[in-house]
Amino acid sequence: MAHITATELALWQAGGLAFDLLDVRRAAARAGDGTQIPGAHWRDPAAWLDWKDACLPAVRPLVVVCAHGQEISQGLAAALRAMGLDARHLQGGLAQWRAGGHAVVPLDHG
Repeated sequence: MAHITATELALWQAGGLAFDLLDVRRAAARAGDGTQIPGAHWRDPAAWLDWKDACLPAVRPLVVVCAHGQEISQGLAAALRAMGLDARHLQGGLAQWRAGGHAVVPLDHG
């Protein structure tokens, strides 16, 4: 199972590594939380068949983040890998990101 830890993701961000960060939390959970990892772009996990092709061609890694790094992000990362993309889920999700003391920002409504 391909994953990345919160510490590794923070190092990727600090090092300026080119990657895409997809927040795939359910809309209600995301709205209720009101924050996201800096640089994240929300994608509705229920509509992944509608947005998956926008991830192609696979020119840079994808990091998929859900609330706890379980079914949603793991399943979507596996499906994207099956399409040939370099996709991995954030181990422990946003909860682990916060537990590691990493920054969150208010949701980007733009």
